[in-house]
Amino acid sequence: MTAQPDHQADRPGFNPPMGTLAELREALSSWGFPGDRQRFEEELDALDLDDLTKVRELIQAYRHRVLLRYDAQGMAALARTTEDVEDELRRKLTEAGAR
Repeated sequence: MTAQPDHQADRPGFNPPMGTLAELREALSSWGFPGDRQRFEEELDALDLDDLTKVRELIQAYRHRVLLRYDAQGMAALARTTEDVEDELRRKLTEAGAR
């Protein structure tokens, strides 16, 4: 028998509820990157709420940030150094040019 995770966020495939602005705010406070909640509020305050496209884009961007925090591959990509990414790009460009 395997041990079950103690915290729901430790379960594979966990996604915090973010179907409403209140839930998104809670998710940013609890599971977002440091400062995300404050930046979200500042950006939301600066938007014209009649521009629903901009409001939707902002909400989607911050929902994505919370989801990224719980994606192992996403976090590994964020942890990569600039030099590592540059080396990979150079290698891929060299391989593409050799074809």
